[in-house]
This record gives sequence, C-alpha cells and structure tokens, in this order.
Amino acid sequence: MTHRIPRRARALAAVVGGAALAAGVAAAPASAATPTVSCTSAKAGLAAKLKTDITAALANRKGTVAVGLYDRSTKTTCTLRSTTHYDSASTVKVTVLATLLWDAKKHNRYLTTTEQSLAKAMITKSDTDATSKLWKQLGLTKIKGFLAAAGMTQTTPGANNYWGLTQIDVHDEQKLLALVTAKNTVLSDNSRAYILKLMGQVISSQRWGTPYGVPSGVSVHVKNGWLQRSTHGWRVHSLGTFSGGGHDYQMTVLTQDNSTMQYGINTIQAVAKVIHKDLAAS
Repeated sequence: MTHRIPRRARALAAVVGGAALAAGVAAAPASAATPTVSCTSAKAGLAAKLKTDITAALANRKGTVAVGLYDRSTKTTCTLRSTTHYDSASTVKVTVLATLLWDAKKHNRYLTTTEQSLAKAMITKSDTDATSKLWKQLGLTKIKGFLAAAGMTQTTPGANNYWGLTQIDVHDEQKLLALVTAKNTVLSDNSRAYILKLMGQVISSQRWGTPYGVPSGVSVHVKNGWLQRSTHGWRVHSLGTFSGGGHDYQMTVLTQDNSTMQYGINTIQAVAKVIHKDLAAS
C-alpha cells in the first residue's frame, strides 16, 4: 500500500540489532491474568455492549492489542492494556505537530511556510523526511516540554533522532486526542483546528484502521503508524477522532506481534467496526 515502508525500514535498520535501544523498547511484561476490556458509560447498557463486542472482535486475533475509546456525548470510556508500551511508528507525528504548534504559540508566532509544508507532508502522507526535519528542529527539550504540558507522562521520545521508536501507550495517546478535540490551555483553538484539518486530509491509501465502519455523516480524522522489527513483528497502530451523529469520540488502537501489516490492520478494523456500530445505535 505504500512505497514508504521500505524507506522507513531502512531508516531504522541501524537500530534493529542495537542492544542499547532494544533494552529500552521491550514490551511490558504480561500479567498473570490476561487483560480484559473495561468499559464505563453514562448511557444504560452501552458499556456492557461495547465490552462484549470488543472482546468478541479480538477473541481469535493473535498479537498484543491495546484499545482506548472515549465518547464525550455519552461519557463512555473503554480501555484494554492502556499502559502497555509500544514503539510509536508514525503515530508520533501527531505529537510532533502538536509540539511544533505549542512551541510556536509560546513564542507568539505563526508557522513558517516551510513548517506548514513539512507538517502537511508529515501528517497527510506520513512523510518520513519531513518528520525527521521537524523532529531535529524541535529537539528533545521542546518535545519533552510539550509532553509535560500535555500530561503525557508515560511517553518517552525516541533517542538519537529515531522518532519512530518513541514509547507510547493508549493512556497518553487518548490524552493527546482529547487535547486536539476539546478546548484546553495547552493547544490554542487554531492549533487544534489545524491538526484536525491535516488529519482529515490523510491520503486515501492511509485511511485504514480506526475509521473502518464509521457511519455516514460522521467526520473522520486519522493518523496511522506501521513498523516491522526483528522483535514483536509488525507494529500497526491507528489514532482516530470522530464527530457527528450525536457523538464526539476518539479511538486509539495499538498492536504488535502481527505476522504482517495487513493482519494488524484487520485486527484494528475489527475493533473499530463494532465501536462505531455500538455508538451509532446508542
């Protein structure tokens, strides 16, 4: 689906066997009991329905899957493995853009034409080179500064400019999507609108994942990530925000230990399909 995978694989080839980095990106140890989906809702019956349907969607799927859902309209939350860490792959690009806008706001300036061009390529086409340029321009101090301001305390930026190895979890990604979709003191309204605009313009070949099965008339904003490494196979992730049809919700699905990229996509879409269906029916 994309010629960019080999480029990203080559860019990260140097770290695949790096013992120093490998030690820092190991998956969280499995608990004695298999984690289960947990849901709460102000809407009668909805939490139980979502728990049953998400669990069923994952019943025969291999891999390690983490799920986060929050719907403001019905005060509905669902989580699975919310604090398990994953290599971010390209999902970190939303954090990079948010950091860029947060920093520009602090210095009371607009993005330059070059920054706008890089940001658009980074989000809408998942451009690797554009991301690397913005990551290096910002530097770890500013990126960590944004993470602190956003309360994303469980996110660790990738070392040595390997932004795709940033450690993320569902808990923090849901915090980020909450900042992007509702008024707050970290991101200005203009910044939030800009992020959502670009996430709404992602090229068609990269609009898989959390938007799968979304009802007609619901607006979609998405950013996906995918990365293959020698340990844990394919990481395939999808971040999405959705509004319309009486709902305003955000969804994060992170996966690893997938045999192929498509297998990971199918797992994410099985979860997304039942979430969209259950919310639409509520």
